[in-house]
Amino acid sequence: MLTFAEAARFPDALVGAETRRLATHAARLPAAMVVPPAFEEGFYRAANLPEQLRNLLAPIQPTRIDEDLLEPLAERAGTLIRTSYLADDAVQLFYRALRNAGLTLGDLHARRPGSREVETAHVTPPGTAALHALKRLWAQDWTFDALLTRLDDTGSVGLEARATLLFAGPPGLPDAGQAAELGVPVALANSLGLVGLP
Repeated sequence: MLTFAEAARFPDALVGAETRRLATHAARLPAAMVVPPAFEEGFYRAANLPEQLRNLLAPIQPTRIDEDLLEPLAERAGTLIRTSYLADDAVQLFYRALRNAGLTLGDLHARRPGSREVETAHVTPPGTAALHALKRLWAQDWTFDALLTRLDDTGSVGLEARATLLFAGPPGLPDAGQAAELGVPVALANSLGLVGLP
């Protein structure tokens, strides 16, 4: 798990361009942390998800997509992500990171850099609700629309793990004042601070 300052040392391809933009304004951020792609990759590998997803989605032919077939398979894929378990060591690492970031009590939201799709949670120690929000966010990659977009764009259902951002408080709303101060077109803020520069 990374602070925004730590994440800023990595390339955009690994942590997302928005993460690096937010890191330059760390003083404006509420309690927050960055979950690196390696954590998501570890979850997929430990739960044998690549093989399970490959087998589940094998009937889909990228050259001739049967949307009626894809829809129930997408639902099953999302359920598979949400109901698979992280290894105990990974869970404990996540809980420690939440504690260190000050995210174990109260509302938080999770989203991907560059995306406005969020999952929210009301967290109490040790942080199980935050872990569930993280998995719900990851499951969004397997919705019907997400799969159809990948099939159209790349001819494959596969995807690369990506960074995930966790912020204290509810999802941000456009804040024209902060956007003007920072000289950006859009800044997202909640009552606790800056939470997005999409």
